[in-house]
Amino acid sequence: MHIWKVAEVERCFRVKCFGYQIIMFWCAFVVFFLALGNELHLSHATEVSVNNTENKLCLYANLMVNFSVTYEVGVNKSETVLFVLPENVTTEGSICNNTTSTLKLGFGDGHSWAVEFTKDNKTYQVDSIVFTYNLNDSRVFTNSTSNETKSVTAKPRITNVGVDTYYSCKSENVQRVESVTQTLYDVTLQAFVTNGSKSDTDTVCTADLTSTTVAPTTTVTTTAAPTSTPTPTLPTPTTGNYSIAPDFNSTACLMATFGLRIGFKQGDKVETINLVPSATEVGGACGVNSSILILTSDTITIMFTFSNDSKKFHLHALNVTVKPATGVAVVAANTNMSIWVAAVGSSYMCNREQTLTVTETLTLYTFKLRVQPFGVEKGEFATAVECFMDSDLSFLVPIAVGVALCFLIILVLISYLIGRRKSRTGYQSV
Repeated sequence: MHIWKVAEVERCFRVKCFGYQIIMFWCAFVVFFLALGNELHLSHATEVSVNNTENKLCLYANLMVNFSVTYEVGVNKSETVLFVLPENVTTEGSICNNTTSTLKLGFGDGHSWAVEFTKDNKTYQVDSIVFTYNLNDSRVFTNSTSNETKSVTAKPRITNVGVDTYYSCKSENVQRVESVTQTLYDVTLQAFVTNGSKSDTDTVCTADLTSTTVAPTTTVTTTAAPTSTPTPTLPTPTTGNYSIAPDFNSTACLMATFGLRIGFKQGDKVETINLVPSATEVGGACGVNSSILILTSDTITIMFTFSNDSKKFHLHALNVTVKPATGVAVVAANTNMSIWVAAVGSSYMCNREQTLTVTETLTLYTFKLRVQPFGVEKGEFATAVECFMDSDLSFLVPIAVGVALCFLIILVLISYLIGRRKSRTGYQSV
């Protein structure tokens, strides 16, 4: 039997251990970048079912609602808070009758959202939406000077929904009443359910309906093979400067600058569109715990919601609507995000192109991004926290190449030692 020398054993042991370390390094490297790619999570919706006295389904809802409420915190001082209809709600107070029904969703400390339905012979409609909020809830309405419970009534245009069909609307439906803004999207509603089960047929809202364009008919007289025209590549989006101020006499309380491109699916086709700053209206509000930036053009509406935990801020939610020249409007929402993180009192910056997958059908691309939704002073950006991609990582390239080469050398060396051992064993006589 071949006997290895101690030095050979130690050398081989070191080689194997080093090989394991390289493998561990690569595993950690891959896991790290997978974690970066998993920053975004799919958003949730509020889904409820209400049964009648016979324990049969009579009301169904699956939807998303964002609330923006401005309230007083002192003499001539106000704050704006942003929050969403939570996933877990109660349906106490919901009523199902033959011609009238009420869907009432309770949540938090004394808040509720109620939808009133009426029906005639063949259709039903939403008569009103009543949103009730409790200003005494300090977790939502921080430093409120009032402990009242207030209600606002909105009258959305949800009409002519066929009996035994459900109302479907992915587009945003914005309702502004007094100091409250409600934004509904990804809505599925059915009242007066028959046979105790949700219908498979929908009544689609006007905003989601396909707009068709009739192309002119042409006759090809040439015998040459037709050539396809490639889809033109969009130029880099123009960088826009956007800001929100409490009033006309105040400096900005939220600032943002970036170029924005949106990629979206229409069937099997992927299209892209750039946001044009010169054709975009800016809206939103600044709050203590939440701030919102809304950008609206003829084809794009996008709402950024930022959250503040008193130490750091981050982008918490995105709501996007794209209305292409042809095809159905594309609506996407993500209300469970934690990106663009920086300390309060600083700004977040990422000059490199960032890709944000909002949903399976819509992706955002940002260029030369810088945002500060809280703690803006004198209308200027504070010191920036740079994104990972802007960091100087060029030194990693030669290291990665060197590690790969070393890994190959180690594999060859291990193979050589194993082959050498087998060959020596074969020479021995029994």
